[in-house]
Amino acid sequence: MKRYLVFVMLLCFCASTGLAQSPDAALAKQFSANGEYQKALDIYQKLYKENNEVYFNNYISTLISLKKFDEAESAAKKMIRKHQGSTDYVIMLGAIYTQHSQTEKANALYDELIKNLPADQSAVTMLASQFYQAGNTDYAIKTFVQGRKILHTDDAFSYELVTLYRFKRDKNALTEEYLNILPKNPLFLNQAENTFATLFEGADYEILRVALLKRIQKDPQQTVYVDLLVWQFLQQKDFDQALNQALALNRRMNDDGSDIYQLCSTLVINEAYDTAIRGYEYLIGLGKQKPYYVTSRIELINTKNLKITAGKFVPADLIELEKDYQDLLAEFGKTQSTAFAMQRLANLEVFKLHKLPEAQKVLEEAVAIQGLQPNLLATCKLDLGDVYLLNGQPWEATLLYSQVEKDYPNSNLGQDAKYRNAKFAYYTGDFTWAKGQLDVLKAATSQLIANDALNLSLLISDNIAVDSTGAALKMYARADLQIFAEQQDKAILILDSINVKYPNNQLSDDILMAKARIAIQQKNYSDAVADLKKIVAEHPNDLWADDAVFMLGDIYENQLNDKEQAKTYYQKIITDYSGSLYINDARKRFRILRGDASS
Repeated sequence: MKRYLVFVMLLCFCASTGLAQSPDAALAKQFSANGEYQKALDIYQKLYKENNEVYFNNYISTLISLKKFDEAESAAKKMIRKHQGSTDYVIMLGAIYTQHSQTEKANALYDELIKNLPADQSAVTMLASQFYQAGNTDYAIKTFVQGRKILHTDDAFSYELVTLYRFKRDKNALTEEYLNILPKNPLFLNQAENTFATLFEGADYEILRVALLKRIQKDPQQTVYVDLLVWQFLQQKDFDQALNQALALNRRMNDDGSDIYQLCSTLVINEAYDTAIRGYEYLIGLGKQKPYYVTSRIELINTKNLKITAGKFVPADLIELEKDYQDLLAEFGKTQSTAFAMQRLANLEVFKLHKLPEAQKVLEEAVAIQGLQPNLLATCKLDLGDVYLLNGQPWEATLLYSQVEKDYPNSNLGQDAKYRNAKFAYYTGDFTWAKGQLDVLKAATSQLIANDALNLSLLISDNIAVDSTGAALKMYARADLQIFAEQQDKAILILDSINVKYPNNQLSDDILMAKARIAIQQKNYSDAVADLKKIVAEHPNDLWADDAVFMLGDIYENQLNDKEQAKTYYQKIITDYSGSLYINDARKRFRILRGDASS
């Protein structure tokens, strides 16, 4: 690392040489900037003849600009004779030859410098920095490569070469250099991954894969290579191969399984549920004495939960999943280590199986566990509050929400609790109090809560302005509560009754959005698209317009696999709804779909 710092310092020193300028030099610089090279030359020549070698580079550069190559060559050779053994003037002469289309003569000079390099690390670094400062990256690289030979070490100057290869975007050479560094410096793995992620595109990862397989075959004990290979497979979404490599390494090293456990978490985030399930089953198979046995049992069921609820499922799937949770709790008890599984079981029973009493019992037992991790205790309280609300115990619900809000002020958890309290008031028809809470939450640090609070506040104010009794809005809020409970049929019955009972209501776009959300819950994306498009067409300036546009983009991108349509809707957010809270996300997604390398 010290060698790399020396190299950078040398570059900075070279770049800073001659920065102090006289008034004449400043005038010459201005003439050069204006393209008046002869006027600039007259001044630089005068300064140079005054034996002020600080201006030699400017003098030569101006001669080159005027294509006075013979004069430039003569001046450079004079400096070479004056400063015997100084390499920078030789490099300057080579640059003159290059500008004069005499590349062979330039390369001959450079090759001679490299050939005569002493077996001295500082001399190698100095010459390479001079080449780099002259804009000759290729010869800076050649210098370091030759330095390795004369110093008889294959890993010298790796950090400097990584910097140069990254600058040149030479992906093959960069890959090899990082693979040289990593065995002795595994802490550079994250830097290597970040660099590859920045430079590499699709097919480039094949370069890395091939290079890694060769290294692993040659040196199978280098675990850092396998770690990087696993990462490479993840970048290419080849999740099965990523797990296969990690499992092979785990079997060879016979470790505790921590890497497999972390990988499974990554697989779940990427929705590679089947592969994650295979990983958790492997960890469970290692035996009860292993440290990740219990947590893997829990996460295996949680992953199955995500897999089932993310796709089309039948009631039997949910019943089997519920039994898996119950069997787990029967085996390991209801403790700090299984509380998260209790929370997931309750969530399943509330929203999928609609077993409110059972869910309430499980969560009440969870919050009663002594020594429960504070954040988990808080989220269990919030979930229990939701169950109380759905189970006809509203005051118990608001009590729990208020506890969490008080315990976690000015945090995301506290803001979530405050939002749930506001939603409670909205569901029960206390719109004035709800709006007061929502208006505070519009400045929440969580963008999601801030956006939801803004939308609900506007929904209340828009409808109360038309109907001070809020009769139609109360009916809509009851439907909204049923949507939250995933009681879709009940919600649709209420929504369809609003226009019948209150024909002059102002909720047409809200009803469309509610029906779209129900369709998404049911994974009926064609109906959701139809409702959302109707909002965009008939209510382009109303509350849900930008939400509808962004949701259309998301559905086309992630559910219907129509990237072009997705791009169209993300572009519409950018062009038509520049003030939307979705603007940054839409811009990012649009760039990714367009294939921008920087994204």
